[in-house]
Amino acid sequence: MAGSRIERRQAPQRLILDSGAVLALARGDQKARAFLIRALELGCAVEVPVVVVAETIRGGPRDAPIHRVLKAVGSVAEEREVHGRIAGRLLGLARSSHTVDALVVAHAVEGGGAHILTGDREDLTRLSAPHPEVWIQPL
Repeated sequence: MAGSRIERRQAPQRLILDSGAVLALARGDQKARAFLIRALELGCAVEVPVVVVAETIRGGPRDAPIHRVLKAVGSVAEEREVHGRIAGRLLGLARSSHTVDALVVAHAVEGGGAHILTGDREDLTRLSAPHPEVWIQPL
């Protein structure tokens, strides 16, 4: 019956890229690229939380592919106190210590829902469990 519940939900109109997704796009991963292209074709807003930028940029020439991804996406979202508060609650509920993952999910929750493209399905699924408006899309 859970499958029928999923089918009736309206898909979120935003796509949030986590660190794994940004790195996959930077190395030319075709699955990540296809998902991103489809989201853009559907008119979804694509966002990268600022914590993902911090987790993927190291300040050297090896950052060039990541800079290209960020430039192509064009939207690095500003983190706010509300994200920290939501993330803290998510960490407590999931009994997790994966702060960056919780901030990515909090970004989706605070915005009313989103798809999250991720290389870390397990942690994000656990953190987003209380929020059916957040859809996890594994790479």
